[in-house]
Amino acid sequence: MNKVLEVRDLTKIFGPGCDECLHATGLGHGTNACPICGSIVAANAVGFDLFEGETLGIMGESGSGKSTLVKMLYFDEQPSTGSATFFDDGTTHELFSLNAARQRWIRNHKLGMVYQNAHAGLNFRISAGGNIAERLLMCDQLDYSRIRQRARILLDRTEVFADRMDESPRNFSGGMQQRVQIARALAINPPLLFLDEVTTGLDLTVQAKILDLMLEIQQQHRISMIVVTHDLGVVRLLASRTIVMKFGQVVETGLTDQILEDPQHAYTQSLVASAL
Repeated sequence: MNKVLEVRDLTKIFGPGCDECLHATGLGHGTNACPICGSIVAANAVGFDLFEGETLGIMGESGSGKSTLVKMLYFDEQPSTGSATFFDDGTTHELFSLNAARQRWIRNHKLGMVYQNAHAGLNFRISAGGNIAERLLMCDQLDYSRIRQRARILLDRTEVFADRMDESPRNFSGGMQQRVQIARALAINPPLLFLDEVTTGLDLTVQAKILDLMLEIQQQHRISMIVVTHDLGVVRLLASRTIVMKFGQVVETGLTDQILEDPQHAYTQSLVASAL
């Protein structure tokens, strides 16, 4: 199986930082706030591999660092230290060594992101179809008729009615906004897709439909996905392997079934028990 992503020692500190930040925070200290300088250690030496067609779950409570992790990989945040290597069609990209222009190219052509808050992932000044067109234009696809046809296909694929293609997403429900986000993210057929708490705040029926859609898309197109969530049901359905984080550190990693059925770390045990 081909490797798509290799992450090593990825660390993010919000604040001035000091020599004690990484040693005075984490699970053993019960906090990710440095007692010396007050900085927040959102991620501390996180590492993992992701393979072609695989879905990796990143699980943890609010403030564990899981969302910061994917935001770094999508270039929304710059890491303090660490590396991430992206493997694509025989080409190796050291993501954080690239200049800003090259990072934008990778983001626009090779990566997809679906945020928890649709306002972070959609342009509400333009239509649903326009959001997909905007993503395609970033990849220099300039044929208007092809762009519109692609938008129609993707919105239909994500169960957004074609007669609403020219309507602003602000008029849509939360579930429909997430579907437009997914369509936008899939516009370029990215080999790597990030999902950041995509079902939070949606009612159970909508959640189930969104998850079924993501599972179907992943299986059909062999997209590699990283799914960030605090919901064990989401992890169980989508992810083959799972990382558990707390206070910016990885506390447990393994096959999803193994982690949910026989968690080894006390924190993972408490997470699983709280969902029963």
